[in-house]
Amino acid sequence: MRVFKFGGASVKDAEGVKNLIEVLNAVGYDNTLIVVSAMGKTTNALEGVIDNYLNNKSELQSSFQDVKKYHNAILLDLFENERHPVFKKVSDLFDELDGFFKINKSPDYNFIYDQVIGYGELVSTTIVSEYLNEVNIKNNWVDVRNYIKTDNYYRRANVDWELTQKNITENFQRNTLNITQGFLGSDSNNFTTTLGREGSDYTAAIFAYCLNAESVTIWKDVLGVLNADPRYFENAQLLHNISYREAIELAFYGASVIHPKTLQPLQRKEIPLFVKSFLNPDGDGTKVSKGIGIEPNIPCFILKRNQVLISLSSLDFSYIVEENISEIFNLLHLYKMKVDVIQNSAISFSVCVDNIYNNLEKLLQHLKAKFKVTCHENVALYTIRHYDKQAIEQIEKNKTVLLKQLTQETMQMVTKPTI
Repeated sequence: MRVFKFGGASVKDAEGVKNLIEVLNAVGYDNTLIVVSAMGKTTNALEGVIDNYLNNKSELQSSFQDVKKYHNAILLDLFENERHPVFKKVSDLFDELDGFFKINKSPDYNFIYDQVIGYGELVSTTIVSEYLNEVNIKNNWVDVRNYIKTDNYYRRANVDWELTQKNITENFQRNTLNITQGFLGSDSNNFTTTLGREGSDYTAAIFAYCLNAESVTIWKDVLGVLNADPRYFENAQLLHNISYREAIELAFYGASVIHPKTLQPLQRKEIPLFVKSFLNPDGDGTKVSKGIGIEPNIPCFILKRNQVLISLSSLDFSYIVEENISEIFNLLHLYKMKVDVIQNSAISFSVCVDNIYNNLEKLLQHLKAKFKVTCHENVALYTIRHYDKQAIEQIEKNKTVLLKQLTQETMQMVTKPTI
């Protein structure tokens, strides 16, 4: 079996859905599973709906209608007959979501987020599946929540591999074209969970692992894995081959093309991962597989914005030792801070974190009880793998460097723009 993943950019409109058909016709689709993300910027739009549901009820229906209108426009472009069953299927899904808003009693943002956000994927896969049938590519629509089981760590759920493997082994139809949702799973109470932003890649890897797939292909709007994000860096170059180890390093530091959790299950079974352009399906793209390093061997640049740099020092100039560091990390875990960089000296400790769950103020109040605390918000974290002097100078130019750290292969730097 092969597993294909198509992201939101590839199905952002009717032309994108039609292009998906062209990709399948070009590369074949026998014994294939297609994992599809929400269309275009639907996830962002649904986040706005969630915000209105919790904080601005008067705008809820307006923002919800915008999501429905966007998908209805795609339906009208794809299906000439407005009585086609797909219109009712999509309408029923939105009615289901509307029903959740009316009956939900939970005040937990993370729970609400996961129950709402997945409708982007449920609607997109319904549209893609029905259109494939319309053009005589017969397929099986699969609800991923019946297969991928997780804990209830909403918004970043952990996969129950044993139960997921059992579900897929016993119930998945291999000898057909299957369409399913990325990003989603369900917990033991059958509430929807999500695997973290960009988790559709991870979904593809989970199925590939459980199905012993031949390969995974992620179809993107770029040629493959580049050595830098072209939105932020000039003259980005295509990486033709990357080892699992190197790709995991790049993903860990925040390379946006591959989800950090995607690579581990593929590496365990040595399943190759291809990253290709849906605009050029015959192109070579990038292959991630067993091997050494990267080809070509050039600096790779990664930027993470909107980070928080927290610097701590002891109130009485005593050493910051193992006991202090353990306490700090327990607090970072308690407040669900994703740690990207740490640096410590005898009497100071600095950490750069992602404030995903908006718990920064609570964390700072807790830390101030025992430490002198300095906090810089909205800083940028630059990482360079395989750095050289020129690459570092390029990043440092016109910036104030707050933290800098070099190892043999990796340079990390926290900066704020020079005013």
